[in-house]
Amino acid sequence: MKKRAAALCGTAAVLAGMVTAVPAGASGGSAAAPVAKLAWKKCATGDYATLQCASLKVPLDHREPNGKKITLALSRVPHTAKKYQGPLLVNPGGPGGSGLTLAGYVASSLPKKVAAQYDVIGFDPRGVGKSKPALNCRPGHFAPVRPNSLPTTAKIEQANLKRARAFADACAKKYASVLPYIDTISAVKDMDALRRALGAKKINYFGYSYGTYLGAVYAKLFPNRVRRAVLDSVVDPTGVWYDDNLQQDQAFNDRHRTLMAWIAKNDKTYRLGTDPEKIEAKWYVMRSALAKRPADGKVGASELEDTFLPGGYYNGYWPYLAEAFAAFVNKKNDDPLVEAYENFGAVDAAGDNGYSVYTSVQCRDAGWPRDWAEWRDDNWAVYEKAPFMTWNNAWYNAPCAFWPTKSLDPVDVSNTALPPVLIFQATDDAATPYEGGVITHHLLRGSSLVVEQGGGNHGITLSGNACLDKRLAAYLTDGTVPRGHGEADAVCETNPDPRPLSTKGASASSRGSTLHGLLGYRG
Repeated sequence: MKKRAAALCGTAAVLAGMVTAVPAGASGGSAAAPVAKLAWKKCATGDYATLQCASLKVPLDHREPNGKKITLALSRVPHTAKKYQGPLLVNPGGPGGSGLTLAGYVASSLPKKVAAQYDVIGFDPRGVGKSKPALNCRPGHFAPVRPNSLPTTAKIEQANLKRARAFADACAKKYASVLPYIDTISAVKDMDALRRALGAKKINYFGYSYGTYLGAVYAKLFPNRVRRAVLDSVVDPTGVWYDDNLQQDQAFNDRHRTLMAWIAKNDKTYRLGTDPEKIEAKWYVMRSALAKRPADGKVGASELEDTFLPGGYYNGYWPYLAEAFAAFVNKKNDDPLVEAYENFGAVDAAGDNGYSVYTSVQCRDAGWPRDWAEWRDDNWAVYEKAPFMTWNNAWYNAPCAFWPTKSLDPVDVSNTALPPVLIFQATDDAATPYEGGVITHHLLRGSSLVVEQGGGNHGITLSGNACLDKRLAAYLTDGTVPRGHGEADAVCETNPDPRPLSTKGASASSRGSTLHGLLGYRG
C-alpha cells in the first residue's frame, strides 16, 4: 500500500476540481417501460442445486420504452431465511462477462447465514451469453497463429491493423442497429429494469473488475436505489478506457516480473536459475523462438502472451506456467506449453462473444484516438518500460480506433448520496491497479477501503482470504464497514504464494481457481 500511496498524493486535489456530470441522455429519470413479473424455473447444476433461471425483456433504447426489445438472461439463488435483505445483484466484470453461474458461486461461498438472507441474482448483460441478441462479430478472430504483436516492421504493424479494422467492420456489418446501445449506461438502465421486475425498491450490488464501474455508474444514475454495494478490484473511473489500458501495461509487467522472481525462488524445481532478470531474459528468448516457429503450429509469440497473461490475474496459475516454461527451455519440449495455451490462452465461442461485447462497450463508452499515430507513439513509449503485454493489449483494443459508433462522454461517478460502499483492492493488482481503488474511495463519499497488502490477484474476496471475507460478511450482514485514519480503512495481509506442483502438500485454491474461471481475463 505504501509504495502505491506516493503516486496518489495529488489525488484529493485533482478530484476536488472535478465537475459532477452525467452524459447527455444518461438521466435515470427517463420514462420507464412496464416490466412483466419474472417467471423463475429450476436450472440447477451439479455445483449449484438451487439455481433458478428467468428472462427479462428490456428496451434496446431506453429512451424508447415501447420500442424494440431485447432479452436478458437471469439467474437466482433464492433466500431461505426469515430475515430478507433483498436482491443482491452480482457481476463478474469484462465488459462481456456472464454472471449466471456467478450467482451460484457467490451464494455458496458466502457464510450460509448471510447468503440465506438474500436473493442472489446473476445476469448476462445485454449482448452477453444467453441474453439475446448475443454478439459474435467475427468468429475465430483469435484463431492461431496471429501476427506477432510486436510491430517491429511496417508489414507486421499493417497485418495487425488489418485484423483490428476487420473486426470493427464485421461488428458494423452484423450489428449496425444494436451497437449504439451496447454501453455501460444502457446496461445500468437494464439493471434498474431488473430491480423493478424483482419488485425491489432498492438493490444490493456486488461487482468485480469492470463490474465495479458498472456499479458506480448505476449508483450515479440511481443513487436512491442503492442499499449496499461491494466493489472488488476497482477500475479507475477517471481513465476509461484508453488511459486505463495504458496504465494496465506497467502493472502487468510488474506482475510478470513477480512471477519470474517466484520461479527463481523455486529453482530446485524449475532449474531456470536464481536471478529473476536472467530468467526474464530466457522468457523473451522463448518468445522470439516462438515468433519464428510456433509450437505445434499454434503457439506463436502472441499466443504465448495470451497464455501467460492469466498469471497476472491469478497466481494459482503460476505453477502450470512455470512448468511449461521450464520444459520448453530445459528439455526443448513444447507440449506443456501447448497444453497451457489450450487451458489458459485459447479463445472459444464464449470468448468470441465476450470480446465482441468488450469492444462494443469500451469503444462506445468513451472517446478513443482515431489517429493511429497517437496509439503508436503512446504504446512504444510504454513498451520501453513495460514490454510484457503492452503491444498485445494495444491490439486487443485497437478496433476502437475504427469503431463505427460515436463515443459517449465518460460518466463522472463521484457521489455524495450513497450509503457506505465497501471497496476491496489489492496493492499489486495488475488488471485494475491499486490507484483505481483509492480514487474511487475518494469519489464515493462515505465509502470504506479494505486493502490486501502485497496481494497481486484480481478479484480478492471469496477467493480464500479469510480476513477479506470476514469484512465482506460483516457488511452484508448488517452494513458494518471499517473506519480507519489512513488511506485505507482496514488492511489484510495477502495469502502465501502457491507452491510448485511437485511440492508436498501443494494445491491450488479450489475457491480461487473457480472464481477466476468465472471472472475470466481482460476484465
